[in-house]
Amino acid sequence: MNTLLNQLVEKLSVAHLSPKRKEELALLIDYIKTQKVQNKPLNLNFICTHNSRRSQFSQLWAKVMAQYHGIDCNTYSGGVEVTACNERVINTLLSQGFNIKTKENGDNPYYQISMGGEYFGEYFSKLYDDPTSPTKDFAAVMTCAHADENCPFIPGAEQRIPVRYKDPKAFDNTPEEKTAYHNKSIEIATEMHYIFSSIA
Repeated sequence: MNTLLNQLVEKLSVAHLSPKRKEELALLIDYIKTQKVQNKPLNLNFICTHNSRRSQFSQLWAKVMAQYHGIDCNTYSGGVEVTACNERVINTLLSQGFNIKTKENGDNPYYQISMGGEYFGEYFSKLYDDPTSPTKDFAAVMTCAHADENCPFIPGAEQRIPVRYKDPKAFDNTPEEKTAYHNKSIEIATEMHYIFSSIA
């Protein structure tokens, strides 16, 4: 049993989720349920323009919550441009108890993330059709409005599902920066907890 992860998840509350937001998340829940009922692989590719903030948080928390609830799920993320997994995201996750090993790769480092002995994968910025991502049998989960509106076709995706989040980048280099990133991480964690607990 992962004590650190249990403690983190126990602090999350889905009580504040609005009926409207639950309705939006229901699309992803239904997709996951369908894959499980049909005994198909569950692959989720979280897509945002730069693959630096929201899609990285989403990829990680979906993987964490899937493992927590005992659901076999492969999570990925990508963008329409390659940048880097933003250091504010990494610092936020470190402050929330994750262990992170960095593999240098120029301006786009690779981050191996774990907690309490459980490994949650490697994170770095890439295109949504990167060779490490699935080419079929996956859902494209659109985490930002810009990518959702400007990337109308994702090759190979079985389904395209909008799960949009506001960008914490708006608070970069302000006194609210740390709080904004912490809150965004917790927001996404809470919603992924809700989604996968609905399946389990």
